[in-house]
Amino acid sequence: MIARRSRAPLNDSVPTEFPETLTARMLARVNVARLLVDRRANATRPKSRRQRPARPASTNSLSLEELREFHSLRRVFRDLGVSYRRYRGQTGGHVVPGLRDAAYNFRAEPSLTSLVAVAAFLDELDLLS
Repeated sequence: MIARRSRAPLNDSVPTEFPETLTARMLARVNVARLLVDRRANATRPKSRRQRPARPASTNSLSLEELREFHSLRRVFRDLGVSYRRYRGQTGGHVVPGLRDAAYNFRAEPSLTSLVAVAAFLDELDLLS
């Protein structure tokens, strides 16, 4: 005789997932970018091919951790820019109102908050998947 297992419905055993906030998604991207920045900084290359890393204007006052954060934020910002330019190339549309100002604000003061402001415009266009 084979015993039957009772199966609970999946809906009862799995809690309903709430969609992640935009800030959490951007923070996850920045963390991944930080790993990539660290990996690149630790990579060995022949001296002839090494390039000096781009640094913000006031790098003298930044700690190593702040410099890593800066490069991680910039990397995500560039990735968002690539996605948006690709979208505009495909649709032929104009720049979304407010996006340019948000991008200027990020460039002037790179932070997670200003990056999320830029990402909000792209999220409305469903470009952050």
